[in-house]
Amino acid sequence: MLPSSKFGTRIAGLTCGRVTKWLVVLAWAAILAVAFPLAGKLKSAETTDSTASLPSGAQSTLVAEVADRFPGGDRITGIVVYSRDGGITAEDRAKADRDRQAFARLSGTDVAPARTSKDGKALALGVSYPGDVEMEPLQKLQDQAKDGLPQGLDAHLTGSAGDRLDSLDSFKGLDGTLMLVAAGVVALLLLFTYRSPVLWMLPLIGAVVGSELANSVVYLLAKHAGLVVNGKLDSILVVLVFGAGTDYALLLIARYREELRNHTDRHEAMAVALARGGPAIIASAGTVCFGLLCLMAAQLKLNQSLGPVAAAGIVCVLIAMLTLLPALLTILGRWVFWPLVPKPGTGARTRRTIWDRIGSGVSRRPRTVWIASTLLLAALATGAFGVKSGLDFEHTYRTTPDSVTGQKVLSEHFSGGGGNPVRVVSEAGAADEVAKALRGVKGVGEVKPAQLSKDGKLAAIPTVLTDAPTSQAAEDTVDRIRDAIRDVPGADAKVGNSAAATLDIARAQAHDRKVVIPLALAVVFVLLGLLLRALVAPLLLIATVVVSYFSSLGASWLLFKHVLGFPAVDDTLIIYGFIFLVTLGVDYNIFLVHRMREEVAGNPTDRGHRDGVLRSVSVTGGVITSAGAVLAATFAALAVLPLVSMTELGIMVALGVLLDTFLVRSILVPALALDTGRKFWAPSRLSARRTTPSAARPTDTLVGSGRR
Repeated sequence: MLPSSKFGTRIAGLTCGRVTKWLVVLAWAAILAVAFPLAGKLKSAETTDSTASLPSGAQSTLVAEVADRFPGGDRITGIVVYSRDGGITAEDRAKADRDRQAFARLSGTDVAPARTSKDGKALALGVSYPGDVEMEPLQKLQDQAKDGLPQGLDAHLTGSAGDRLDSLDSFKGLDGTLMLVAAGVVALLLLFTYRSPVLWMLPLIGAVVGSELANSVVYLLAKHAGLVVNGKLDSILVVLVFGAGTDYALLLIARYREELRNHTDRHEAMAVALARGGPAIIASAGTVCFGLLCLMAAQLKLNQSLGPVAAAGIVCVLIAMLTLLPALLTILGRWVFWPLVPKPGTGARTRRTIWDRIGSGVSRRPRTVWIASTLLLAALATGAFGVKSGLDFEHTYRTTPDSVTGQKVLSEHFSGGGGNPVRVVSEAGAADEVAKALRGVKGVGEVKPAQLSKDGKLAAIPTVLTDAPTSQAAEDTVDRIRDAIRDVPGADAKVGNSAAATLDIARAQAHDRKVVIPLALAVVFVLLGLLLRALVAPLLLIATVVVSYFSSLGASWLLFKHVLGFPAVDDTLIIYGFIFLVTLGVDYNIFLVHRMREEVAGNPTDRGHRDGVLRSVSVTGGVITSAGAVLAATFAALAVLPLVSMTELGIMVALGVLLDTFLVRSILVPALALDTGRKFWAPSRLSARRTTPSAARPTDTLVGSGRR
């Protein structure tokens, strides 16, 4: 054993010693006794606050924040719309009137008589509920509307209450489903990888434990630190923890297997595996965490929250995989690898693998290989030039929920924005002047009477637009309204609700992309530079993951548009996809290049650099490819969710990880390292050209067998 690694080995041995391994398991049992109940409460901490999805400081956010100062301002509205192609009949009106009385009992509020559309083909009833209403009351409302409909009459629940019901219904029971799908995918891939009837269970146990711990931490942050959490973030947390956690397990177990061939004592083998492989795994996870935390610079609250939520998941599952997993492996012993049990003295396998052949092929003409690889990625990236971002309300779900159908019916038969007017809030004394300015704006159909706040200081003016609130024309009208009321003396007027919120969210997403993406690149570059003690290698690695990202985006858009029929990508896809693909892509490159550095440091000559690159490809190829396949498969599990945005994110990240695993990491990066030669490590000492080997301090190994 290397003298420099003795201290690290002793520290690592604390989790897998003959006695301490049992203490680790007992400690985890105590942790889980506390974590499990807290994790079960995460769903209750999900926010229903309308401001949670809005950008900090935007006009729509400010309007939403003062809503409770107005009578009924803390309530949401559901609109039940009835329609008949041949025109509303007396029987239809009687049904609507019966429902009106039932709705009043269900909601505990008065319900105004139904409005009739100008074409006589539709009726609309408005019903309000508390802003924190749960699914059951809304479901009763929808059931009442659809029960006992006269032949030929349709009824749909839309408005903010209808959207709330569809959103809650879309995630109902899916947390467990998503976890089962992710766990099932991981189990199948681990069975294929290890071909052992037992070993596959241990990484899965670590992932489940890490997931529960992460859920409990996120719950505490949401409950006591103001972290905003919703169903989308919960789903992302599940797949990220299972995917990344299994990757760390694969890398550690691969190293442990190698050490078992060199040590008779499994406790010592695990201690060495942790001492040599653990630091690089921690560095890789740390890079991912810091990259994710760059999202905290975003304007949108949900974007801000994704950073700490995802980072908490990475940290929790990392701790589980570096403590609980080693303890379980040493408790169970070598037989857990059956039927391929690694025995002391057998050494590493000597037969030529596919990764040896790939490395040899790349080494013959590395410049040709990296140019060809880059051109292939660039060809895929051309698809990104046609990307259309911004999913409209109609295409939020893969199916067509009741609220979407209802909104279409409402827009067809009533004034475009009548069912969901924008809300203009101003100082009470300037309300008349604001209303006057509103009436002169193109696209404004009706300015309703102002409503005073409870303290009489503010006025809210409902303003009906001529266009549907989900249309681009409505957003253009919002801009004209804001221009028109900006200079009304003493008004301090703000426009919110409906189209205004959609517009503000889109602009905040554009801001977040401009801020978070460069920040994440800078942070990852600095961390790579510190880890590899070089500048050229980090620059090349950053360039490869950026090219891989655009290739993934281009390929995904072609799939979305021409195969799945999605008209656009969700605004969150561009920034979420970038953060995940860049951080996770760099993650795999760290595993490869950290091993390259160790190999080259052991033989600091031109020949040593070439051999080090090729050996790194050989010893890391299998395990990193398995890890990439697991991560891609777990993200693809997001496709079980009915939201188009989650389907798009799962597909794009899965495609990107596969591209990075099989092309970037396996071919492009080795080719660049070979073509640049020792300059790859500039300006570190490894970049100095030498003709004969000299003493060099070996660095920690990541995976595979090391020199002894």
